[in-house]
Amino acid sequence: MTDYYAPRGGLPPQTQLMTGRAVFTESYAFLPKGVFSDIVTSALPGWSHTRLWLIARPMSGFSETFSQYVMEVAPGGGSDAPDPESGAESVIFLTHGEIWLSLDGQEHDLGPGGYAYIPAGCRWRLKNAKHEPARFHWVRKLYEPAAGIAPPAPFVTNEREIKPIAMPDTEGKWATTRFVDPGDVAHDMHVNIVTFQPGGLIPFEETHVMEHGLYVLEGKAVYKLNRDWVEVEAGDFMWLRAYCPQACYAAGPGPFRYLLYKDVNRHAKLRGPGAFGPPA
Repeated sequence: MTDYYAPRGGLPPQTQLMTGRAVFTESYAFLPKGVFSDIVTSALPGWSHTRLWLIARPMSGFSETFSQYVMEVAPGGGSDAPDPESGAESVIFLTHGEIWLSLDGQEHDLGPGGYAYIPAGCRWRLKNAKHEPARFHWVRKLYEPAAGIAPPAPFVTNEREIKPIAMPDTEGKWATTRFVDPGDVAHDMHVNIVTFQPGGLIPFEETHVMEHGLYVLEGKAVYKLNRDWVEVEAGDFMWLRAYCPQACYAAGPGPFRYLLYKDVNRHAKLRGPGAFGPPA
């Protein structure tokens, strides 16, 4: 199984050149791994011995559906009340260490590659009872109910347990590890892992309504974001608003892999935030 890149924090030396790759545009933001320093971490109420890098949040005029945190929970840390927003659903993907997770009273142990879907209204707790930090991604979204469809149930799995599905006509060079059945419209977001083998590519400019968060877990590539070709590597994060064109060339020498968020399976809002007109 692959290694997953996780930031360790720290600060660059005073002798380092300031010039970097970070950029924020009208259609995308690019956060290179070098920006994950100690001085931009946050803390959360209800969490002990925990810090995080908050790398995406809803912003008017930009991406509006989700937030994404890179969490670091020290030994003995965690939370008995992780999320004050009862309407939020979550996905957790563990990149380093181990955690104990309780979902509506059901207990689970997660190691690297561990994945948990936590539906809105689920009672959950998280602890790090080991002797090294646990690092994981936490993606949050307000769940959008659909008439006549029961909301999803919580589940826990691991990437090792899921076979990647190759995209058609790619000879296996482009594949997706899907943790949720794409045909299950109870889910209104997907958090998947996309893998390109060396030489794999997205051979057209994807331009679509889904917003994206892409955190590079492994490897390197050249990624097209709107009008720009950007070199990306493990530890970088790309944040795309709706309809931002994107394409990719995997540069090798090893696999290029990223954790991908996208919103799916719901009508476009015609009222309220992110739409025109007064709230209903």
